[in-house]
This record gives sequence, structure tokens and C-alpha cells, in this order.
Amino acid sequence: MPLNPGQWSRQLAAPQLAPVYLLVGEELLVLEAADALRARARELGYSEREVMSVESGFDWDDLARAAAGMSLFATQRLLDLRLPTARPGREGSAALSAYCENPPPDTVLLVTCTQWAKANEGAWSRAIDKAGIMVVFWPPRPNELPAWIGARMKAHGLNPSPDAVGLLSQRIEGNLLAAAQEVDKLAVLVPQGARLDAAMLEDLVADSARFDAFKLSDAAFAGEGARALRILAGLQAEGEELIPLLGWLVKQLEIALRLASARDFAAQAKAERLWAAREQLFRKALRRAPREHWLRCLAQAALIDRQSKGRADGQPWLEMQRLVAMVAEPRAAKVLIDA
Repeated sequence: MPLNPGQWSRQLAAPQLAPVYLLVGEELLVLEAADALRARARELGYSEREVMSVESGFDWDDLARAAAGMSLFATQRLLDLRLPTARPGREGSAALSAYCENPPPDTVLLVTCTQWAKANEGAWSRAIDKAGIMVVFWPPRPNELPAWIGARMKAHGLNPSPDAVGLLSQRIEGNLLAAAQEVDKLAVLVPQGARLDAAMLEDLVADSARFDAFKLSDAAFAGEGARALRILAGLQAEGEELIPLLGWLVKQLEIALRLASARDFAAQAKAERLWAAREQLFRKALRRAPREHWLRCLAQAALIDRQSKGRADGQPWLEMQRLVAMVAEPRAAKVLIDA
């Protein structure tokens, strides 16, 4: 039977690792749980890790070969299988079930899925649950969010008042990644041991109407078109300069283009030094549109740059809206632009 997140921390402290783990659910929670398992594996001597990303054309025989292969550098290995969609297909389900029937010694298989629903459950997930450990990380419900944020703040050494927890819960709009980023920032800014009340938090955390370029690009690449356009409108209303915003967005578009052009996404993501959450952000964005789309986005950015510098006619902020829409919702933006 799958464990809940509360049981996970106790399981992770066990003296030995299970032969196979399946971590599924809310992206941030799954990625953090996977990081914790990798750290625990290193503590226990699992010094060799092999990463396999299940994408279109993935060869499931690679899992069997990895399981059968002998380690050249370590006696204990971690096989890190990333299955974002939680849909292994018939071949993948059979491969995972076969692995669980006879897991190799001195090897731990970690399977992570960041898109999960009960409909994804199948023979493969039941096989993993029977042979090892399965944990489902559902996102906190709206009424549970303050408690989740409060616990996270305290875990980072903060001493928040109930009003401060409530205020931060309102500001992050249910976005767990945004909450995690704000808590990380507060842990640096707030003096150790100081009481963090709502007034102090008000000064330290940006209001929901005040967004920066990072949040703009993250919302756009996450496919959250309405939110991204609202962020852009807020920035424009506050008198932000367009060129710096455009510059940051262009950098992200260039990363997207390099990833879309790469033969090996995982290797290119590593070369770009993307941390896990941002790697998943780009992976999702590239599923929405092909390489040619990102070239068109960069061409649109070049037009905005010329307009901003008076070298082309047009309204740069309006064109920036179109660019943000292109990034977030390629199909809808194409219909709008072609119309």
C-alpha cells in the first residue's frame, strides 16, 4: 500500500534502502523527495548513479541492461529512472514488472513521476509497491496550505507568526514552487531567532501585484498564459523597463532552442546547469511546441528589441504580450497572430 508523505521521512531513515522506489505526485514534492533519497543513498555507499529519462523512443531494454550490468567503480548503484508522464506503456509496464520480480543485488531503482493521477495506477506501479516503496505526494489542499507553509518555514529556522504564514499563503497563489523560493529567501534575510510577523514579511516578500522577470518567464514556460500576462501587466504598470525583461526572456528562449535542438535532452540540460525543477519546466515547454516555434519566438523578441530602440514601427509592450502568449500557449497564440 502506498505510503503517505508523513511516513516517507521515517522510511528514509531506515538503515537499509528498499530495492525499488516509486515517488509520484506534485512536482516540487517529488523532486525534493528524490533528492533526499539520493542523498541517503550516498550516505549508505551508493556512489554510482545512472540516469534514464523516458521520452519518445526510449528503449526499455536499457533498464534490463542496466540491471544486468556489472559496476566498474562501485559495488552499490542507484538507477534513476525519470518517467514524467507516469505512462510507461505496455512495454514499459512489462519491463518494470519484470524488474520487480527479481531486483538485482546492491542496486536501488528510483522511479519518479511528476504527473500523476489515480488513473495512472497499473500493474507496474502495484509491482513496485509490492517489491519496494511507493509514495504519493498530493499537493496540499487550500485549507492545508498554511500548515504546509508554516512547517516549511520552521524547518528553515524561521519563527513566523500565524499572520505571517497566512499572508504568505495568500501571496503565492497556491504555487508550491513560489512558496519554496520565498521561504528560501526569507531564511537568508530574516535574522536568526527573530520573530517574523506580517509587517516584516510585507517588507521582504513581493506583493502578488509586483512580479519580477523570473516569475514572468517561469509562468510563461509553465504554460500559464493568463498568469504570465497578468505578471507582465503588473510590471508595465509599475514602470519597469522593457529591455531588461526582454533580455532575461531571450536567455530562456535560447536555452529552450538549444534543448530542442539537442539529440540528448538530459545531457544538454546538464550542460545548461539546470536544476531539476527548471529541467522539468523546459521539458514541459518543449512538449508543447517544436524547435521551429522557439526560433519564431526569438524572431519576435528581435522585433521587440528594434521597436524599443526606435528602429522599427510598432508598440513594443503589445508585441511583448504576444511573445509571452507564444511561449505559454503556442497553439492559441498562433491562431491569435494569424487572425
